[in-house]
Amino acid sequence: MTTAAAKKVLHPFAAEYLTNPSQDVLRELSLEHTPAVSKTACGNLVKVARNKARQASRTFLIGNPDDAPNFSHTVVTAEVAAPFIAGQRAYIEEKNRLIEVQGWVGVGPRAVAVQWLYTVEGANIAGMQSILAFSRTEVEGADKAADPDSFDPSFRIVYTPDYRPEGANGGQIILVDLESYTTYIMGPDYFGESKKAALRMLNHKVFLAGGLVLHAGAKLVHVGGRDVSMTILGLSGTGKTTTTFSKQGEVTQPIQDDMVALWPNGEMSVTENGCFAKTWALTEKSEPVIYRGTVSSDAWVENVYTDADGNYDFFKTALSPAEVGRLRDVLIATNADPVNVDKYIAGDVTYDDVMDGKTPKDGWDFVKWTGNGRSIIPMSSVEDAADLHNIQSVEYMGILNRDEGVDACTPGIVKFEDPAQAAGFFMLGETTKTSAAGKERGKTRSPFTQPFFPLAHGLQASRFSELAATMEGVGLWLMNTGFVGGDGDSVKEGVGHKVKIRHSSAMLEALLTDSIVWKKDPDFGYLIVDTDHPDNAALVAKVPAEILEPRKLYAANGKLDVYDDWVATMRTGRAAFLKKWDVDQAIIDATCGA
Repeated sequence: MTTAAAKKVLHPFAAEYLTNPSQDVLRELSLEHTPAVSKTACGNLVKVARNKARQASRTFLIGNPDDAPNFSHTVVTAEVAAPFIAGQRAYIEEKNRLIEVQGWVGVGPRAVAVQWLYTVEGANIAGMQSILAFSRTEVEGADKAADPDSFDPSFRIVYTPDYRPEGANGGQIILVDLESYTTYIMGPDYFGESKKAALRMLNHKVFLAGGLVLHAGAKLVHVGGRDVSMTILGLSGTGKTTTTFSKQGEVTQPIQDDMVALWPNGEMSVTENGCFAKTWALTEKSEPVIYRGTVSSDAWVENVYTDADGNYDFFKTALSPAEVGRLRDVLIATNADPVNVDKYIAGDVTYDDVMDGKTPKDGWDFVKWTGNGRSIIPMSSVEDAADLHNIQSVEYMGILNRDEGVDACTPGIVKFEDPAQAAGFFMLGETTKTSAAGKERGKTRSPFTQPFFPLAHGLQASRFSELAATMEGVGLWLMNTGFVGGDGDSVKEGVGHKVKIRHSSAMLEALLTDSIVWKKDPDFGYLIVDTDHPDNAALVAKVPAEILEPRKLYAANGKLDVYDDWVATMRTGRAAFLKKWDVDQAIIDATCGA
C-alpha cells in the first residue's frame, strides 16, 4: 500500500489562479460561466446538471492491474491515464484561468489540507466546496492563512466540468492517483464528484493510519447528565441527514450529516463544515433545519425544479409540454435529445406515451424531474449545531436500512450485542435504492462506504469490528427508515406501514434513554422490542407494534409464509454477499443467524 504523498508544487499549471474567492465572487462567476445556472426567488443559485448522480463506472484508480484485488475500483495503468491527464492540462492552460479553493477536510489534529482547482465553468462547484471545506483561518490561524503561497496541501482535486475527453465513456472520466493523492475529474458537472474526490482519498489515508471513515451522520446527544456522540450510518436516501437533524432525547445537536472518521476508543474526527442534503419532498414541517437552510440565500442548490418565478418545487415529478418549452434550452444543455424535446413540446407524444411504469423510456428522461435534488448548507446556517472543535467520544453507532415492498420485514429498530454482528450489517449496507441511484431501483446490498472506500471492501468489516471492540459499552443498533410490509402505494390502501420521522425519533429516544425492554429475535439473534412487555407500552403507543415486530403484521395478515421465506432468503443472500467480499467467517456467522 502507498505511503504519504510527496510535497506538492502548489501551482502546477500555467494559468491565472483566483485563490479563495468570496462567495459573492463565486456567484458572479457562476452566473457568467456555468451553464444552466439561475438565480431563485430565495436569492440563491440553482444549477441543473447533466449528471444526476456520481459516476462510479467512469472512475478509475491509477496503478498496477496486478494489484487490482487490493482495491474496490477498476485499476488502469499510468500509461492509460497519461493522455487524459495531459489533455486536461492542455484544456486548463488554454482556458488560462483556475479557481483555487484552499481548505481543510476536518478541523483539529486529524484535519487534512486540500487544494481544489476548477476551470471557471465549475464556479458553482467551487462555491459549494468552499462552504463544506474548513477555512485556512479556522485551522491554521489568521497569520498563516493570509499567505496563499504558504499552503501545503496533502490532497489535490483538478476538476474541469466542460472538458469532455475523447476516448472516455460519454466524454467523462475520473482518475484517482493514491500515490500522489491527486484526483482528476473530466466531464461530470455534478458537485458530488468534488466532494467524493477528497473523501475517497481521506478513506485511504485514514485506513492506513488505523481508523475508518464512516458514511455516517453524527450528532451530539445529552443523556444521563452527560454529552456523547452518536454516528448514524447509511447509504444515500436512507435518512442520515433527516435523522441527524431530528430531535431525540433531552438535547441533541447535529455534528455532521455524511462522513466522519472513527478511531480507536471511540475517538471521532469530522470532515465537513456544512451539509449536502437531499431535497426531495422537503417541507418546513418535516425537516425544518434543512428546509430553512435550503431556502436561505447562503445555500447552493443543484437539480431542484424552479417555476417561472424562481420558486422551488421540492415535489416536482412530471413536466408538462409548456414547462418543457420554458426549460428547453436548459434541458438540451444538460443532454436531453432536442428532437424528443420538440416532439413533446409540440404534443406529438404524451407523458404516458414515453413512460415505462414509473420510469421514463430511454431518451425521455427529461419529462420527469430528477428526485436527486441537493442543497449545500453551511454549518453557520444549521440551527443549534454542535461545536465541531469539541467533539465527544462515540458511544452509540447506528445503521439505517430503508426497507420497502411486500417483503419489507426489517424491524423498526434492533440492537446488536456483538460487535461482529454489527460489523456484518455495516458491511451489508442493505437498503432500497432511491433516486440517487438514477434509474436503478429495488433492494440492494452495498458496503456502507462503497462509493468512497478505494481499498478491498472486506477490510471495512474487519476494521469496524476491531474499532467497536475498543469501545467499551458502545450501543450498536439498526433502524428501518422505510416501510414494513408494503410501499408508498400499498400503505395508502391500508397494507403495511410507513416508518415516519416521528416513529424514528421515538425509537431512538427510547434507545438513548435505555427505556426499551428487549427480547432476542429467534431468527437472527439480534434484539428487538418486546412489544408485549408492559414497560414498552409508551413506545408502542407512539410506534405501531407491527413496525417494531414485523412478524406480528405478517401473522395478522395470514402471510407468515412470506415472512419465513424472507428469513431464509436473507440468511442465504447475506452469507453469499459477505463471502464475496472476503469478510471474516466469524462476522458472517454472527450476522446470518442460526
